[in-house]
Amino acid sequence: MSEQTEPYRIDPAGGCPHALNARLRERGAVAEVVLPGGVPGAVVLGHEELKELLGHPDVAKSARHFTALQEGAIARDWPLRAFADAQGMHTADDEDHRRLRSLVSSAFTARRVEALRPRVEALTAELLDDLARAATEAPDGVADLRTHVALPLPMSVICELLGVDPEHRGRLHELSYKVIIATDTTPAEAMAAVKELVELMGTIAAARRERPGDDLTSALIQAREADGDRLSEAELGGTMRLMLVAGHETTLNLITNAVRALCTHRDQLALVQEGKATWNDVVDETLRWDGPVSWFPFRYPTRDLRLAGTLVPRGTPVLAGYTAAGRDARAYGPDADRFDLTRPGSARNLSFGHGAHYCLGAPLARMEATIALEQLFTRFPDLDLAVPEAELPHQKSFIGNSVETLPVRLTR
Repeated sequence: MSEQTEPYRIDPAGGCPHALNARLRERGAVAEVVLPGGVPGAVVLGHEELKELLGHPDVAKSARHFTALQEGAIARDWPLRAFADAQGMHTADDEDHRRLRSLVSSAFTARRVEALRPRVEALTAELLDDLARAATEAPDGVADLRTHVALPLPMSVICELLGVDPEHRGRLHELSYKVIIATDTTPAEAMAAVKELVELMGTIAAARRERPGDDLTSALIQAREADGDRLSEAELGGTMRLMLVAGHETTLNLITNAVRALCTHRDQLALVQEGKATWNDVVDETLRWDGPVSWFPFRYPTRDLRLAGTLVPRGTPVLAGYTAAGRDARAYGPDADRFDLTRPGSARNLSFGHGAHYCLGAPLARMEATIALEQLFTRFPDLDLAVPEAELPHQKSFIGNSVETLPVRLTR
C-alpha cells in the first residue's frame, strides 16, 4: 500500500464517521489503517471500490486467510478477535457459505417476511402507546425513542423468529452491543462479554432442544441433529448469534438515524407527509446518507489485490466502509452530503452489502423501518428532537453508526 502518508490509527472510541470519511477519501478510495492493538489493515471508502471488494472472487470472509492471525502475530486478547474467531455463514466462503445460508434463507423469503407484516404493525402500535405513556409521565414530556420503539421492535421480532424467551432479550442486547458494536471496551471486558453471550445462546438452544417450536433455532437444531455434517455445534451458535445481532442492531440504528434525519430536515419530512416521497425513499436515503453500520470487519484478499490503484496485500484484514461509500460524490453527485429524498439512485446504496453475502434480513429490516416510521409520524406528525442534534451522544464505536439515546417530544 502507499508509503506517502502515515496510515490512519483507528480510534476505538469511534464517534460520528462522516468528517473522518471525508478526510480519508481525500487520500483515495482505499486507505491504509492501523486497527486497535496495532494490527495493520485497510478500509475501502469509495462506492464502486467497495462494490468491487464485496463481490470479488479473490476476497474471502474466513479468517484462515488472515495472514497475521495464521502466523500467530495476533494476541489472544485482541479486542477485535471475536470477528476473526466467529464461525457461521458470515465468516464462511464458497460451499460452506452456501450450505449455511441455505439453512436459514427460507425464513427470510419475501413471502415469509410479508407474512410478518401484521405482527410488526401490531407490535409497532403497542410500542407507540408505550412511547406516549413515557412522554406523558415524564415531567418534561420527553421520552427516549430508542428505548421505547427503535430497539424493542426489531429485537422482539428477531427473538420471536429465533424462539428466544422474553426474559433473555434485555441481556442479549447488552451483550451483543459489547461484543459486536462497542469498540472502546477493554480486552478483558470484550472476552467476558463473548463468553457470556456464547453461554446464553447455549441456554437458549438447550431450551429449544427441550421444547422445540415453530422457530428458526428449533429448525437449525433439527438440521444439526438430523445431519451433523450440515451444521456443527460451533456453526449453530455462530449462526444464532449472527441472526440475533444482525436482526436487531442494524434496524435499531436505521430507525434512529431516519428519525434524526427527518427531524433535522423538516422539508424532507414534508415531502413524505404531502405524498411527494415515500417511506421507502426515507429508508433508502437514510441507508445511503447515514447508514447503520460504519466500518465493518473483515474481508481478506486471497492474493495481492489492486483496488483503485492501491495494492492491498494478500491476507490484509479489510474493513468495508459503508458510511464512506454512501457519501461518495463520484457515485451520488457533488451534493452527496445532503439528505435528499428526491435523489436519484439512493437505492443503489451498499448498506446491506453486495454479492454472495448480501444481507438475508434486508427485506425484514426495510419492512420494520418503513412501518415504524409511517406509524410514528402519522400518529405524532410534530414529533421532534428534545435536544439539538449535535448534542446527541454518538455510539462509542467505529463499527456501529448511530447515537446512544434519542430523546424526543411528541408535540411541539
